[in-house]
Amino acid sequence: MAAIAGVLALWALVISLITTLFRGSDPVARSEPEAPLRPPNKGHRDMSKKSLAVGAAAIVLVLGLTACGSGDSAVSDATATTTTSASAAQTPASAAAHNDADVMFAQMMIPHHAQAVEMSDILLAKEGISEPMVTLAEEIKAAQAPELTELTGWLGQWGEPTEMPGMGHDMSTMEGMLSEQDLQDLTDAQGDDASKLFLTQMIGHHEGAIGMAEDELADGQFPDALEMAQVIIDTQQQEIDVMRQLLTTL
Repeated sequence: MAAIAGVLALWALVISLITTLFRGSDPVARSEPEAPLRPPNKGHRDMSKKSLAVGAAAIVLVLGLTACGSGDSAVSDATATTTTSASAAQTPASAAAHNDADVMFAQMMIPHHAQAVEMSDILLAKEGISEPMVTLAEEIKAAQAPELTELTGWLGQWGEPTEMPGMGHDMSTMEGMLSEQDLQDLTDAQGDDASKLFLTQMIGHHEGAIGMAEDELADGQFPDALEMAQVIIDTQQQEIDVMRQLLTTL
């Protein structure tokens, strides 16, 4: 903006100079009007006027181009800086370092979380379940369902499958996981028996998740996975304490 203001000021100065040159009046007063005047050299005066005008215009043009060039450079620099900053801010999670332990953590935790949500849904569908049990099941779902989405997203960004190779759909050998018969027993149970079975199964389920989270903290590398592992340890240990207390009331 300062360069543009300077160019405009130069233009005003040059225009004023050209106007003065072409007025054709002599600003110097003569004290003796009776003396004969020397005929002016018109050609020389016209050439001087033209030379001054052309020179002034050239100066303004050069300064104008310089100012524009500086402005364009500043804009280009600002644009480049903004683009670089935006690119850095949009770096995908896949660009962060991760290792095999991170992949295994995500692949194992997905079915583990999915089963915890399924167990909670089974209990919540029953009649005669106490309010503390309903609250507990809802809290487990609210915590683990969003983590499921995040885990799946990581594997997609890394180009990894959501299932561990060779595991198939049989996850009962995974630490803390329930078998199909265990899930059926929970489905068939009613009232306090259902609540007691749910608590017993979920305590073991949570302990398995904590074990996997501890392995991730020991061997993992991906920052978000390490953060989630710590949250799982803290949250699920608190829920285990609550569940053990609820077992004493049944």
